[in-house]
Amino acid sequence: EVQLVESGGGLVQAGGSLRLSCGASGFTFADYGIGWFRQAPGKEREGVSCISSSDFSTYDAHSVKGRFTISRDNAKNTVYLQMNNLKPEDTAVYYCAATPLILSCDPYEYDYWGQGTQVTVSS
Repeated sequence: EVQLVESGGGLVQAGGSLRLSCGASGFTFADYGIGWFRQAPGKEREGVSCISSSDFSTYDAHSVKGRFTISRDNAKNTVYLQMNNLKPEDTAVYYCAATPLILSCDPYEYDYWGQGTQVTVSS
């Protein structure tokens, strides 16, 4: 059974930091591109940061560039999202997901999804 389990969300003040983790099982983690997505109430799900399965190249959305860093540890089947200098507009449910493509940040190209973790940034 494929599972992606996110953790590390919570409530933080603007300017603070959080580190999200996503543990994966049930598929060959190293063969999949992994992405972090978020969805705020009334908005579409958007790609935040994504990392390739091959050379660990990354893509970051413009809104988080320079503040968020995605990384992965294939030995632990885990992907991380370090979020610094958080802003109220970062408030959303954050999901990790897996795609058989090497690197993509299009949510429609992702097959497996976690249940999400809430991130709330207060002003």
